[in-house]
Amino acid sequence: MAALAAALRGWVAAVEPQDAAWRAARAALAPLLHSLAGLAAQMRAAQRLAWGRSPLGGFGELRARLWRKQRGAAEALLEELSGRRAELRAVRDAVAAGVAAVLRLYEERAAELGLEAALRRGPSCPSLAEALEGLQDVERYYRCLCLESELLLRRVSCDSLAEVEALPQSWERILERYKDDVVADALLKISLFVDNQQELCCSLAS
Repeated sequence: MAALAAALRGWVAAVEPQDAAWRAARAALAPLLHSLAGLAAQMRAAQRLAWGRSPLGGFGELRARLWRKQRGAAEALLEELSGRRAELRAVRDAVAAGVAAVLRLYEERAAELGLEAALRRGPSCPSLAEALEGLQDVERYYRCLCLESELLLRRVSCDSLAEVEALPQSWERILERYKDDVVADALLKISLFVDNQQELCCSLAS
């Protein structure tokens, strides 16, 4: 049990800065999505404009030049979004690798520990099984939210400006389904288990 508690303690220590990086990357997505949506609105307005009947009708190249400029700005924003998505994927992969390592250790020690020990919990301390469940909750949170962001942003195209304009609202709906407290609750649960194991080791040693 001591080896598993140590592995869980190390995992929590690694996840805390990773979660900070995740939050920073996720927070940076919102202004980029709003900028892209605003640009899409401008591009749609330019498409609807009756150029031939406007004072701009005499400038034949203006419409094409404006479209190229707007498209270039959209591509620059998409490049920034791609960078943020890469940061989210990096956190997802690092967390998943850590979870896999802890679960692999548990599988190696499961027979030695026994089911009773894995399910034993204290009055204010979760069991090992609950701590491992929290571990998997965190991995699932990062994986699912990362997948949702990938699916959302893969659909972005200058050929479907209405969808691009609705990106901020679509992103907010996704965030509503994945609450931050999943990670905080799981880390607290695991920390309580680890702290309790440390107290038990100290009392046995004394």
